Amino acid sequence: MTAQTVTGSHGAERDSRAINARHGDIAPGEIAIGVIIGRTSEFFDFFVYAIASVLVFPALFFPYVDRLTGTVYSFAIFALAFIARPIGSVIFLAIDRNLGRGTKLTIALFLLGGSTAAVAFLPSYATIGSWAAILLAVFRIGQGIALGGVWDGLPSLLALNAPENKRGWYAMIPQLGAPLGLMVASALFAFFISTLSSADFLDWGWRYPFFVAFAINVVALFARLRIVSTPDYARLFETRELQPSRVSETIRSDWRNIVIGAFAPLASFALFHMVTVFPLSWVYLFTRETPARFLVIEIIGAIVGVVAVVASGLIADRIGRRSLLAASATGIAVFSGFAPQMLNGGDLGELVFMISGFALLGLAFGQSSGAVSANFASARRYTGAALTSDLAWLVGAGFAPLVALLLASNFGLAAAGGYLLSGAVGTLVALGINKELARRN
Repeated sequence: MTAQTVTGSHGAERDSRAINARHGDIAPGEIAIGVIIGRTSEFFDFFVYAIASVLVFPALFFPYVDRLTGTVYSFAIFALAFIARPIGSVIFLAIDRNLGRGTKLTIALFLLGGSTAAVAFLPSYATIGSWAAILLAVFRIGQGIALGGVWDGLPSLLALNAPENKRGWYAMIPQLGAPLGLMVASALFAFFISTLSSADFLDWGWRYPFFVAFAINVVALFARLRIVSTPDYARLFETRELQPSRVSETIRSDWRNIVIGAFAPLASFALFHMVTVFPLSWVYLFTRETPARFLVIEIIGAIVGVVAVVASGLIADRIGRRSLLAASATGIAVFSGFAPQMLNGGDLGELVFMISGFALLGLAFGQSSGAVSANFASARRYTGAALTSDLAWLVGAGFAPLVALLLASNFGLAAAGGYLLSGAVGTLVALGINKELARRN
């Protein structure tokens, strides 16, 4: 595929090229800016929906069951996006090959923003009955398909252009989007919950964060197009062989790397929901803690997470990314044995759980992206990285809130810790297999 094919002659890409006609040399720091903007917008969408799945959807769309059952139903719909995401990748990788990366991003981000904004307009069960939940599921699937198309290759490009002695530092940059997105989403919901009556919040207040998500997606779209659609970047993608290969060909030749790459970050992905979505549901359902107060605790935890993600880059450059992943997985295994029970320990217990959990999450999640991406041949790295990410989120995170809540509500918080332990074991096994394969090669 030529650079002309990648940039295309479509309107959005043509405008981006005009704006950046005098674009100079490309530095890793410049790529990093685009990566952070893109990932923060994606995770903001993610957490807006996740928080609403606990605080809003059970009451509006499943009022005919108890709160716990309604939250279980809500988490089941939450998982649909992770199932749809690989389908979206197949669709949008084909668009990428035929119409260009800029066109793919434009369609995907408008689909993501449109599906998110559509949720804000949904009437409740009291108005249209079961169709409310059906439409919620449809829009959630739309979000998942769109998420499969927002892969722009910038994280891989960043990794390939990073100085050899700073690969861990640049690997953590995309992961900053998660705690940053959580901070903004939690702050928005905390503001509306604390300033509005319960009736007003459930009637119209919860809808505003979804409108903000759409606006952020539009801003992120133009910020990313400004980068990926310029001639200099098109040539850089071309020379780095970061072009979409056929999905069937990539799976056939690299299925082992895709599977290992999906299981290597399992510990961090399991912990990801254990310190973000699940504790909010547990505290809201089984304690007297107010949601606004706990969202503030989540913001504090996310700040700790940002510091820990940055620290992961420094540590990984000293001891190696895989060593850090193995050490953090071991720490998560220890954490799983006692920490979840602290959610029943009042304000202090919740704070200790969140701070220690986010510290561990930052160290693990900060280096979880592309742990085995170097195993892919350069011609298949772009597609391989996208498929690996889809499978990792599906296996490690898609059903985590649902499974953890079912386990904890039926068998106690220690059972949720057992689920987290299984993720840590999965990471250690995957890293061991990957090391053995590398040794044989």
